[in-house]
Amino acid sequence: MARDKEQTKEKIIAAVEQLLAREGFSALGVNALAREAGVDKVLIYRYFDGMPGLLRSYGESANFWPTLNEVVGGDIENLKGKGIGAVVSEVLVNFSRALRKRPLTQEIMAWELVEQNELTAILSELREEWAKKLFATFATEAASTDLDLPAVTALFGAAINYLVIRGRSTPFFNLIEIDNDSGWQRLEAMIHLLCQRSFVSLEP
Repeated sequence: MARDKEQTKEKIIAAVEQLLAREGFSALGVNALAREAGVDKVLIYRYFDGMPGLLRSYGESANFWPTLNEVVGGDIENLKGKGIGAVVSEVLVNFSRALRKRPLTQEIMAWELVEQNELTAILSELREEWAKKLFATFATEAASTDLDLPAVTALFGAAINYLVIRGRSTPFFNLIEIDNDSGWQRLEAMIHLLCQRSFVSLEP
């Protein structure tokens, strides 16, 4: 019974993604989602307490946003042992790779820049919660530097977000190919180098 419940929840969450990809936020509604998932709409209220809960569940899914394990490369303790510069650069590079693998997430992020609605508000809140967890995971390492780590990573993160979104429709930015792996390898190399130089005197 519990397994059936989880499978049904997964079907409903998948329906959110399918409708978003095909028709956008305006198509999201209890009736449309129930039809897409092939379930009774009462289950959306029973399992998610309605649309806000369902949208939050979608935002928390690995299909939408990278997991913490994904951005730390699967081995937190190993990464912590490399020092704060390596932590920052590897997390940023892994984040950029994860984001590039999620075309629907890119669409939603681009859409957020021009429209605010219930979904964008929930997803924005979830990303801030995700960032808090990430910083808490590396609190000890962060304490080893006098740099404003949230500000540093905000600058890098904003650049990554912009270039990933821009790469959907524009092949070049500042002579760098941002729509293929070759260009991103150059960007990743610079992320590593800049972090190494920024934190070099603060490494343990």
